[in-house]
Amino acid sequence: MARDSDLKGAVQEQFGPVAANYLTSAVHAQGEDLPVMVQAANLRGDERVLDAGCGAGHTAASFSPHVAEVVALDFTDAMLRQVEVLASERGLSNVSTRLGDVESLPFADAVFGLVVSRYSSHHWARPEQALREFRRVLRGDGSFVLSDVLGFDDFVCDTYLNAIEVLRDSSHVRDFTLAEWNTFFASAGFELEVIFPYRIFLDFEEWTERMATPEASRVSIRALYDAAPAEVKKAMGIVEAGHFFQCAVLRGTIA
Repeated sequence: MARDSDLKGAVQEQFGPVAANYLTSAVHAQGEDLPVMVQAANLRGDERVLDAGCGAGHTAASFSPHVAEVVALDFTDAMLRQVEVLASERGLSNVSTRLGDVESLPFADAVFGLVVSRYSSHHWARPEQALREFRRVLRGDGSFVLSDVLGFDDFVCDTYLNAIEVLRDSSHVRDFTLAEWNTFFASAGFELEVIFPYRIFLDFEEWTERMATPEASRVSIRALYDAAPAEVKKAMGIVEAGHFFQCAVLRGTIA
């Protein structure tokens, strides 16, 4: 794996030029997991929420009508500009943006009632450190709600999944398994609960165009589709048009 500094640079290099694609992406703007995340948070309405690795801001926008404030944090300034566009379009006056790293949050202790994150954690080099930071900035009655792709316990399927992911996006780290998340949550002082398992279909053309994946990598992904063993094709639902990801909404309450 690349050095951490190189990886963080890769995230900015990859997502800066394509940030606007994520504002209009149906996969990110919609999804059955978004209302589930809001419901899983058990909101009172007075929460200050941190959206960690906010991307173009769709998660922040989903929580905004139900809470006092949402701070959308991302490592890429271009993504934060998309959040501002989205908030302006929807009249979301309680959404603010902050440039920062999930592994070293620029906030004092115990200042949020809720931390949420969606489709970001597969870019985190040190998820345990990120979760420890989330625990640090949460109040004692706070919680963490995560939605992302899950890796496979089966080693063959997991290898193909993450190889395809890296070919599509060189800043990808790993789709962590549920067992790995359980370890990360526990080490940070959270009790993990699986709220909602779900699957999403990734249309190959849209998925690669959104990230401006180079043609050589697109050809390599297609080659992996073709070469994948039967169990991988079944687990990922690989077809000519694309493939499925297994995902889950996870909730962490302070142990």
